[in-house]
Amino acid sequence: MSEQRRSLGPIDLLVRLEWAFLFVLCCAAYALSGGSGLLFFLLILAPDLSMLGYLAGPRIGAFAYNLFHALILPLCLLAFGFLAGQYLAMHIAAIWLAHIAIDRALGYGLKFSTGFQDTHLGRIGRDRSVNP
Repeated sequence: MSEQRRSLGPIDLLVRLEWAFLFVLCCAAYALSGGSGLLFFLLILAPDLSMLGYLAGPRIGAFAYNLFHALILPLCLLAFGFLAGQYLAMHIAAIWLAHIAIDRALGYGLKFSTGFQDTHLGRIGRDRSVNP
């Protein structure tokens, strides 16, 4: 059976541009709300610490990665921060959302337990074949 290849078509490009726009919007909102540049610098890559879960195997690694790269937790934190008037919570949520947005814009999606390269957006790396 021949392997299907996935290229960046107009829809993929549009979706990546949307995520890139969300990244810019999160950064702008963070800056305009008075967020600390130091805090942004310290936390922008923090969700990637979840990749350490892969030391325990691909199943646990995918779970940990997906937990910190899905939108639900930072959106809940943002809602809490807004409703409670907690700017720090809103700032952390904006940084977290910016991280997820730039990951998606670059083609890094939520992981399957088959391996780090297998994502809901397709395979990462040179072999970008469609997931089974």
